[in-house]
Amino acid sequence: MSERVLVIGAGIAGLCTALALGPTGRAVTLLERDGPPPSGDADDAFRDWSRRGVGHLRQSHAFLARLGKIIRTDHPALRDALLAFGVRELGFDAMLSPAQLKTYRPAPVDVDFTLLTSRRTTLELVIRRYVEQLPNVTIRSNANVLSLITDKGPSGVITVRGVRVEEGDAVHDLLADVVVDAGGKNGGGIEQLVEEGARIPEESETAGILYFTRHYRLTPGRAEPQREGNPPFSGDLGYLKFGVFPGDNGCFSITMCVPEIEYELRKAIVRPEQWDRMIDNLPGLKVWTAPDQAGAVSKVFGMGDLLGRWRDLIPGDAPAVLGFFAVGDTLVRTNPLYGRGCSLAAVEAYILRDVLAETTDPGARLLSYGKRLHSEVRPYYLAMRRQDRGAIRRAEQALTPDYKPGRRARVLRSFFEDGIAVAIRQDTGLLREAMRGFHMLEHPDAWIRRPRNLFKILRYWARGKARNADAYPPKAGPERAVMMQALGLSHDADIILLAERRGAARLAA
Repeated sequence: MSERVLVIGAGIAGLCTALALGPTGRAVTLLERDGPPPSGDADDAFRDWSRRGVGHLRQSHAFLARLGKIIRTDHPALRDALLAFGVRELGFDAMLSPAQLKTYRPAPVDVDFTLLTSRRTTLELVIRRYVEQLPNVTIRSNANVLSLITDKGPSGVITVRGVRVEEGDAVHDLLADVVVDAGGKNGGGIEQLVEEGARIPEESETAGILYFTRHYRLTPGRAEPQREGNPPFSGDLGYLKFGVFPGDNGCFSITMCVPEIEYELRKAIVRPEQWDRMIDNLPGLKVWTAPDQAGAVSKVFGMGDLLGRWRDLIPGDAPAVLGFFAVGDTLVRTNPLYGRGCSLAAVEAYILRDVLAETTDPGARLLSYGKRLHSEVRPYYLAMRRQDRGAIRRAEQALTPDYKPGRRARVLRSFFEDGIAVAIRQDTGLLREAMRGFHMLEHPDAWIRRPRNLFKILRYWARGKARNADAYPPKAGPERAVMMQALGLSHDADIILLAERRGAARLAA
C-alpha cells in the first residue's frame, strides 16, 4: 500500500494502530509530543519516563485477554519480547476459587483467558521498541501536533489532509492520506473538527470514583503470597474497592478506588500514613506489605476526572468527516476499573485496518468504521455505563442512613450476590462462559443470555445461602464506620454533606 498514515500519539492506542497497520505496508508515522523513553531497563522506564499526556501511566494495569490474543496471534515476536522483559501471563487458573482449583482440569480454550500483567511503563516500553523496528513505521518524539489541516468541500463535509506539527523551534505541515487521532483523553482533533462545523455528537458522564495506587517491590528472596489460606486480595466494600496487581520483575501495585462522594476518605488516602493504616485494616493487602515481605517504592498516585465518553463519527449514518479516524480514549473513554481501555484501543485499531482494506472511498471507510464500532465496541461502553450508574447509586445509598431498598432492589441484589457470584465460584464451566464477556471475546452479556447458563445460575440461587455457604468468599474488610474510626475520620461528615446537597437541589428545583 502506498497510503501515508499519520498517527497522533505514541501511547498504547497509537502503538496498537502501528501494530495493526504496519504489516499492511502503509507508511505509518507516529507523532508523539513527549520525549523518547529511557534507554535502560523496566525500572529505568518506571522511574524516569516522563509522559505528560498519560496521567494514568503509573496506575495499576492488567491487560485483558483480547489484547493478549492479538499480540499472540499477529505479533508472536512481541509476545516473546514482553515475556523476556518480565511481563507476566496469568492463566485461567488464577481466576478460580479454592474449591474450583481442587477439581480443575485445564481445557484448550483456557489459553484464551490469559491476562498480561506488568507495570504500564514496562508494557508500553517493550511495545514501542518493537514497533520502532517495523520496517515502514516511524516514531517522531517531541513532535507536538498543533492542529489538523482541513478543508471543506462543496458538500460542506470537512476533509482532513494532514497536521501542523511543532518540532523544536520549527513549525511545519505534514500531509497524509489518513490521519488517526490516538492522542488520548485530552486529544484536540475532534474538538477542532466540531469547532469547524463537523457534527460529532458526544455522550459523557462521570464514572463516580477516584483511583489511588502505590507500587511495591518484594523483598529479595520473598515470593508472592498464595491465595489459598489467605484473606481475599481484592474486594468491594461499597465505600472502597481494592486489589493487588502483580507486576514485572518482583514488583506489584495496590489500587484503592473511592466513590467521588466520599470526600473525607479521598482526602486522607493520599497521605502515606493513612494509606498504611487502611492496609492494616485490609487483611488481604497486609500479607503483601508486611515489613519482611515488601517495601513501597512510590508515593500514592491519585487519578480523578474519570468519565465514560462516546463520540459518534457517523451520526445518522452519515460520515462527519473524511480522511480522519480516532482510536482510544479520544473516541471512547471507559472506567479503568474494568481494565478495557487498552484492549478497546487495540480492537478499534484492527477494525480500522480492516475497513481501510475494504475500499479507498473516504466516506465508505468512515461509515464502515463507525458501524463496526457500534456493533463491536459500544456494547462494552453501555455495560460499563450501566455498572457505573449502579455503583453511584449504591454509594449514595450507603451515605443515606434511612435508606431501605425496595423489593425489586433486594431481589436483584440477591440474584447477583447469591446467584451469579455463587454460581461462577462453583461451576468452572460457567466461569469460562463469563470470562468470554469479561475479556471482550464476545458481547459482554451474551453468556448470561444463554438458557443453559441462566438455568445453572437459577439452580444455585434456589439452593439458598446455607447450602451454598462454602461458595462465599471471606469478608474482605471492615464496615465503613470501623474504617473511618481507624483512620481518625468523621463517619458523619459526608452523610451530612450529601443530605445538604440533596436539600439544596430540592430547593433549586
